[in-house]
Amino acid sequence: MISVLNQQVLVLNRLWQAVNVCSVRRALSLLFEGHAQVVFSPGDGEFKIFDFHQWRDFSTRNPGDEEKIRTVSLRLRIPRVILLAVFDRLPKKEVKFTRHNIFERDQNTCQYCGRTLDRKDLNLDHVQPRDRGGPTSWENIVCSCIPCNTRKANRTPAEASLRLIRKPKRPKWRPFVQINLGVPLHDSWRHFIDLAYWNVELGEEVG
Repeated sequence: MISVLNQQVLVLNRLWQAVNVCSVRRALSLLFEGHAQVVFSPGDGEFKIFDFHQWRDFSTRNPGDEEKIRTVSLRLRIPRVILLAVFDRLPKKEVKFTRHNIFERDQNTCQYCGRTLDRKDLNLDHVQPRDRGGPTSWENIVCSCIPCNTRKANRTPAEASLRLIRKPKRPKWRPFVQINLGVPLHDSWRHFIDLAYWNVELGEEVG
């Protein structure tokens, strides 16, 4: 029972956009309190929604082959996708300013010579040198190969006769859902998830 209740459920906002992942335990609590509904596709390409009582009755009539939550008086199919009743916003999380995400933004490409390299062969460079007032920010940090970084040293690109291939800026992309890549995707999620938005970090449960 513990492992079943800790399985993952995809959470949609009121606009049917994927916004988070929560546990089965949390999903059932939201369903029981009337804050969410189950989204289920019978396999014909359409989706039906069920409140808690409708899902209980559906589970009795259509037990299916998947794992179930069993009590003395209840056998309930595990919901895989839920729809929040009132939440219509996207997460306010921004892309974290990390070494990993800078490499992702710059596509592991030196922003001076344009070579794409392994990350071990790349550095992060302050375009405007730090000791000359250059901030450590999305707009002043770029990937640089070791030879270009050595050539630039403590100078501006112009002073080192280097030219940026693109102006650094804060990424516009952000994940709708943040999830550990090791978590298996349930087939019922794929309609709602664009895999390009997946990230390496497990999102907090809906509260």
